[in-house]
Formats: sequence, structure tokens, C-alpha cells
Amino acid sequence: MKTTSKAPAPQRIRFRLPFLPAQRVNLAGSFNNWDPDQLALLDVGGKHWEIEIPLPAGTHEYRFVVDGRWMTDPANPQTVPNGFGHFNSVITVPASRSRKAKS
Repeated sequence: MKTTSKAPAPQRIRFRLPFLPAQRVNLAGSFNNWDPDQLALLDVGGKHWEIEIPLPAGTHEYRFVVDGRWMTDPANPQTVPNGFGHFNSVITVPASRSRKAKS
């Protein structure tokens, strides 16, 4: 009998940017082919911008796009050079642990 390994379900990850006076804030990264228009953050009461998205386990690079200007996440000290003279923020999503039933 052949067994197949099932990929763990993506985890919901929240990205938050302190409030900036902007018309539009988006999230772009390795998880969406760096599309600057696909993932719009919501203005949460003038306190911060926020979005929650499902991400698979692994390491992901990302940047915020504020009114068309790309920026590194100021709250995340984990960065890597991006080859354009700037830095990408990095987030690592751990593999979820499956719970075994007790017998």
C-alpha cells in the first residue's frame, strides 16, 4: 500500500503596519509573485493597516507598498538584501504540528 504525505494546511498570518497617512497600502512578496496590487491592507481605525492571509510553512520575503512606494516592514528586524539596493522583510512560518489522538 502506497502512502502519500499531505502538505500541512497554510496558517493564517497577520501583517500589520503602523498607521501612515496613505490612500492605499498593499502587501507584496514571494508568496504572491511580488504583485503590488493583489493584497490590500485595511485601515483599522486610523491606528494601523492590516491584512491576514494564509501562508504555507517556510520562509517568505515581503515588502509593503504604500501609495506605490515599496518599504520594508519597520516592525520586523529580519531582513535580507533584495538586489535592488534595499531590503526585503522575512517571515518564517513554522510547520504546524499534527495532534495525535491518545489511546
